[in-house]
Amino acid sequence: MSVGVAVIGSGNIGTDLMIKVLRLSESLRMVAMAGIDPDSDGLARARQLGVATTAGGVEGLVALPGFADVELVFDATSAGAHRQNDAVLRAHGRTVVDLTPAAIGPYVVPPVNLDEHLRESNVNMVTCGGQATVPIVHAVGRVTPVAYGEIVASIASRSAGPGTRANIDEFTETTARAIEVVGGAERGKAIIVLNPAEPPLLMRDTVYCLCPDAAADRSAIAASVADMVATVQEYVPGYRLKQDVQFDRVDTYVPALRRHLDGLQVSVFLEVSGAGHHLPAYAGNLDIMTSAALRTAERMVALRAKGVPA
Repeated sequence: MSVGVAVIGSGNIGTDLMIKVLRLSESLRMVAMAGIDPDSDGLARARQLGVATTAGGVEGLVALPGFADVELVFDATSAGAHRQNDAVLRAHGRTVVDLTPAAIGPYVVPPVNLDEHLRESNVNMVTCGGQATVPIVHAVGRVTPVAYGEIVASIASRSAGPGTRANIDEFTETTARAIEVVGGAERGKAIIVLNPAEPPLLMRDTVYCLCPDAAADRSAIAASVADMVATVQEYVPGYRLKQDVQFDRVDTYVPALRRHLDGLQVSVFLEVSGAGHHLPAYAGNLDIMTSAALRTAERMVALRAKGVPA
């Protein structure tokens, strides 16, 4: 039996997510899409696919006759809009998977901590940079402590819509916090780069981990990272290492830690290409978000099917 779901946000992320639910999911049933622009391409595409639509936002969604069949809602709007959307949906008892950086619910990165949060009423998918890099910080941390984790996410400017651009501050803050809370680093930092190159480049992510143990087992770290990459590839096939994990001995003062560190720097270079369900391959930053959200919703629904409230 499938569970009815809806998407709020008719932009690139919301549309790609809708198509993923329709094409890939056996446990989720696409019921409705809500937006605020009646002429948006996303709402038009939804209507073509037989999905109920409204341009009335979250209020329009709850007013739809089919809303009674919706148990879970994906929010692909903005951090600011999500606060209102969550309040309305919470009042109606709906589970929310949040693809904005609002971070009302706990951060969820599927291969790291999804099982801990399957019963939450609102879960936050962090950011595209977080979904790509937090698993790597965690993979390093499984072998040796990470004192400082810094990530640089470079995405094609074309793949950054109005919502992404409006949430740049939230992106860096939320991702940095997730590096600490989910990834396990003592301190985290995130940088996003919008690359205007033509033709557009694939998403690239660089992860730097400073570890206090200079004698940490390098082969074990590399193996842990490779294992994590394979796990993410289960739901994001375009996620891959660009080269072998790099190791460098460091002996320096680290401002973020406010102390000297004599240890090991682990550098991991990633590339993410999209699956092409709706978006071009260069939009791997959007694809990893929608893929992670789909994986999260399906696991929450599977738990509910066993009779345990999500």
